[in-house]
Amino acid sequence: MENEQINFLEEEKINYNEKNSLKKWRRIFIFSIAFFILVLVFGITRFVATEYAPNDPMAYDAVTLEPKKPEGLLGKIKQLIFHKENTLEGESRDRINILLLGMGGLGHDGPFLTDTIIIASIKPSTNQVAMISIPRDLGVDIPGHGWHKINHANAYGEAENKDWGAAFATAVIEDTFDIDIQYYVRVDFKAFEEVVDEVGGVTVNVERSFVDYMYPAPNDEYQTVSFTEGVKKMDGSEALIYARSRHGSNGEGSDFARAKRQQKVILALKEKVLSYSTLLNPVKINNIMKSLESHITTNMEFADIISFAKMAKDLDTENIINVVLDNSADGYLKNAFSPTGAYILKPKDGNFDEINRLIDNIFQSELQSVDDTPRQDKPDFSYAAIEIQNGTWYAGMAARMRKRLQDNNFSVSSIGNTEQRPQAKSLIYVTSEGEYNDVIKALEEELLVQKVDHLPPGITPASSTDILVILGEDMQE
Repeated sequence: MENEQINFLEEEKINYNEKNSLKKWRRIFIFSIAFFILVLVFGITRFVATEYAPNDPMAYDAVTLEPKKPEGLLGKIKQLIFHKENTLEGESRDRINILLLGMGGLGHDGPFLTDTIIIASIKPSTNQVAMISIPRDLGVDIPGHGWHKINHANAYGEAENKDWGAAFATAVIEDTFDIDIQYYVRVDFKAFEEVVDEVGGVTVNVERSFVDYMYPAPNDEYQTVSFTEGVKKMDGSEALIYARSRHGSNGEGSDFARAKRQQKVILALKEKVLSYSTLLNPVKINNIMKSLESHITTNMEFADIISFAKMAKDLDTENIINVVLDNSADGYLKNAFSPTGAYILKPKDGNFDEINRLIDNIFQSELQSVDDTPRQDKPDFSYAAIEIQNGTWYAGMAARMRKRLQDNNFSVSSIGNTEQRPQAKSLIYVTSEGEYNDVIKALEEELLVQKVDHLPPGITPASSTDILVILGEDMQE
């Protein structure tokens, strides 16, 4: 048998290659594991962070509008590590712009032509607010359609894709005025009326009396409407007519006068909502949005709406900056005609540079005006005597609830503790004969507690009580 020659160099080379290959696969394996862990941690972080900027209305405290505190040790640890405030777009740049669009909606002539176009701007660092009204007849270049009145943008977008009109109009206005618009809200006449009625009407200071003999009526006819100078309480229908009228006498027959009236109504609506905190209950907001979802289009998430509601409480509306782009002697616009011969408005200087500078520097301008929005009336629930009994071992809960209800025009006659504690469920119970439906409904929405027909054993209300509220272990302060 011949001796085989062994090449130790070759064997050493093979072992070296195998070791290198093993190290290579080991590095790939470790890298893959590390990558998987990073992805997993990122996913968990996003999921848990989202929990604390939730889109579920039940996840918010009805008073503070903050996400409810998590229960249990694990939940508190997760919030401590991953808690994330909902940050509004534009907040980091100290300028939040919201486009407000109003249109007739289905059943009206030109249902998707926007009668109302307002850029509402907020400067979070100073709580300043500005409202810039854009006339519907302003001529702009609408992509794919050429030069048309700006109120056509929403209609063109809607014709291309259902519910896309507001987004398309937003893009057109961004390009025209060289501005970033983070949010848009489009409402039709039905939504406007119902929201105003939902808050119990608005009180507006009518600057001057006027009569409009050509206000639109059903079947392509006209009707006569009029308003008298002074402070007037308006329901949804009246507020809509006041905001829409285009042919009024006494200087109220222009689009520019109408734009000022629209700003008045919007400010009154904002004041009314903030004057009664029950209307800011997350569940209430969600119910309104759901009932009107086919009449309101917005790109806001529910968490964004709650963030705006919290921010609105601190906004300085006594020194609001109101701007209406018009064709007055010192205005920015002039009368003109489009290439097709239609009447339009266009910038006096032939381009939008001056207007864009005005909008960009709106908070450095001296265009502030005194807000004459009247104090909005609150619903009166004082005719029902409410007794609060604390069915928990949390000291002071009844006293804190009394203040909360009294701040919202409820009449609390007495507070105390239940004889038997703890009580598991919170409840509302009517103890005397009378018509208390409005009070009960408001209490249910404020406390997120339901009315019951029978009291649990061992609970006795005072003889002077009309409505008894029991605070149970499930009550969220």
